[in-house]
Amino acid sequence: MAHVVVMGAGLGGLPMAYEMKELLRSDDRVTVVGLGASYSFVPSNPWVAVHWRKRSDIEFAVAPYLEKKGIAYDGRGVKRVHPKENRVELADGSSLAYDYLVIATGPKLAFDEIEGLGPNGHTQSICMVDHAEKGASAWDAFVKAPGPIVVGAVQGASCFGPAYEFAFIMETDLRRRKIRDKVPMTFVTSEPYIGHLGLGGVGDSKSMLESALRERHIKWICNAKVTKVEPGKMYVTEHDDEGKPKKEHVLPFAYSMMLPAFKGVDAVFGIEGLTNPRGFILIDEHQRNPTHKNIYAVGVAVAIPPVEATPVPTGAPKTGFMIESMVTATAHNIREQMDGKEPSHKATWNAVCLADMGDTGIAFVALPQIPPRNVNWFSEGKWVHLAKIAFEKYFIRKLKKGTSEPYYEKFVMSALGITKLKEKV
Repeated sequence: MAHVVVMGAGLGGLPMAYEMKELLRSDDRVTVVGLGASYSFVPSNPWVAVHWRKRSDIEFAVAPYLEKKGIAYDGRGVKRVHPKENRVELADGSSLAYDYLVIATGPKLAFDEIEGLGPNGHTQSICMVDHAEKGASAWDAFVKAPGPIVVGAVQGASCFGPAYEFAFIMETDLRRRKIRDKVPMTFVTSEPYIGHLGLGGVGDSKSMLESALRERHIKWICNAKVTKVEPGKMYVTEHDDEGKPKKEHVLPFAYSMMLPAFKGVDAVFGIEGLTNPRGFILIDEHQRNPTHKNIYAVGVAVAIPPVEATPVPTGAPKTGFMIESMVTATAHNIREQMDGKEPSHKATWNAVCLADMGDTGIAFVALPQIPPRNVNWFSEGKWVHLAKIAFEKYFIRKLKKGTSEPYYEKFVMSALGITKLKEKV
């Protein structure tokens, strides 16, 4: 009998548990270790932060749905992984032994790397639903006394889509409230140009996103490093194409949301042979750690290199479509390892994304993520906004049902209308 422990109950962890369960033998078991009792749909956090969604719309208790599929759930969280002992130490000091471990925790949010950044500092966040709720309270106060907005992503960030999303969502909400004229907006990003997205650009993303920002009267600063944040004031150094300081900015704000850089979570950080210096899990082409061969990783926790060197450091995003392919490959590889075979399945690592822009939306497809690509496509339209809304409901319903089918592949392919995309994947 084998015990598979899935560490993390998020966008990667829950589908991982469902797929793994279906591939296991009758006497094998799966346990998911999360932090707390609930799952929340992270892509909807920008909507929560402006009251377009309530927390209850995007969150549900995990254990009952997992138990229906014969999957155990433990909400105590992992304090430390002990690879040499094949066990995870839980937050209360107890331990859980495993035969195979899948790390799907997502990242640690590195707000502490910049003075004054984050919900415990002077800027808001949409990375967690708790943060989004706090941001919504700050939004309530802001719209009563509007002023400048600074929004974007700091140096080392790897997830730029939500920053663009939230900028456009706030702009739309302000127009609906008829106070847009009272709010100067500035987009601050470590990207070398608008629409880089940590991917070296996708199709016509640069010109299309620049046009969208201009149309909405949102100024921008690229190649930007945020040096510190004070109450109502952000200090930003703009760099040239060689990475040398070019201009110093002191940006006033009445509301700010800046995405942080990511790190590996404390439970794995600094474990020799398991992580890189930032704490992300080292894996081979089969999602397996080269040193500890019964440990796999999926999602944001995985160490992957930047797509290209940039004047100010940027990371590569891990989109839901990519995470889904990691999950499927990992589940099959663990089963192969159980059967005494060598893992053979590889994730595609393609980037496919739907991003809301308030009353329209953008979609991009990068196959594969690292150029040169077979598909390099970017589009904008009202249909993306509607598809993003539909996907939220679809994904949550599928998670509750506990199916192991590829959610992103089935829905996003249909929404994009690219009939031959699956063949290219």
